Amino acid sequence: MEGFSSDLEIYRIQQKNVSGVTVFILIGFTDDFDLQVFLFLLFLGIYLFTLIGNLGLVVLVIGDPRLHNPMYYFLSVLSVLDACYSTVVTPKMLVNFLSEDKSISYYGCATQMLLFVTLGTTECFLLAAMAYDRYVAIYNPLLYSVSMPPRVYLPLIIASYISGVLHATVHTVATFSLSFCASNEIRHVFCDIPPLLALSCSDTHINELLLFYLVGSVEIVTILIVLISYGFILLAILRMHSAGGRQKVFSTCGSHLTGVSIYHGTILFTYMRPSSSYASNHDMIVSIFYTIVIPMLNPIIYSLRNKDVKEAMKKLLREIRS
Repeated sequence: MEGFSSDLEIYRIQQKNVSGVTVFILIGFTDDFDLQVFLFLLFLGIYLFTLIGNLGLVVLVIGDPRLHNPMYYFLSVLSVLDACYSTVVTPKMLVNFLSEDKSISYYGCATQMLLFVTLGTTECFLLAAMAYDRYVAIYNPLLYSVSMPPRVYLPLIIASYISGVLHATVHTVATFSLSFCASNEIRHVFCDIPPLLALSCSDTHINELLLFYLVGSVEIVTILIVLISYGFILLAILRMHSAGGRQKVFSTCGSHLTGVSIYHGTILFTYMRPSSSYASNHDMIVSIFYTIVIPMLNPIIYSLRNKDVKEAMKKLLREIRS
């Protein structure tokens, strides 16, 4: 009986540890205070630039009638998405840089994961929808407004968000159904899936399969849509006789392809590997790149090579000065 009582007590302690995690600790990059202050200032600057750049682009699209077409509606939705995407992660990270208390509640961690996976997946589908929109605009520009009315582009935007919510819900429920009994210290600056899988004391085999196959499916579907759309765009370019027309197409599509390549490259690197190969500092930097740096870069990528956006910006500056 003593042996049975001892085993029962050990089991109770283990169960208490499994269900007793109410907070996680985001231990981040470093304990060096001077470096943390530097990182705080760096990422504060990036965050402010992200908000100003993306929300400024939305203001331009709303305020300039020349930008009232589906291409720029998609771009404004992407800008709002990027501003929200960065906001889900950055403010908490900034607070942690200057605070000794780097904790996040269990449900706060789950909410953060749900939101950033939703927004990240939505961006994948939205970039694919933007590629299709570019194909429609270039293949038959005279019928562009007829081919892409609100009843076409609005369902594409809504479907992107629905796909993001469904994908994020599956991963969040699966991840937070695991047991966390060995440690509550997450070697990251936000609640990402791979570091939480590495932290869990449960069997994460099913979670890793979900991560690999679901993320892989999203990537395959969205990248295929982009590649097929640009395949048709290339055929349309080859039929063009005007060098000016080709240059305009390359300028418009080049910015979108740049954004797609950077975003999908970092997603594939982060999630298409088993959690056992997760190297905290290296993968943390890559994760920060697609959640914080890319949302800052998108307004630059989509604005600098776009004549209409630059003209709208000059007009707005002239109105402000006058």
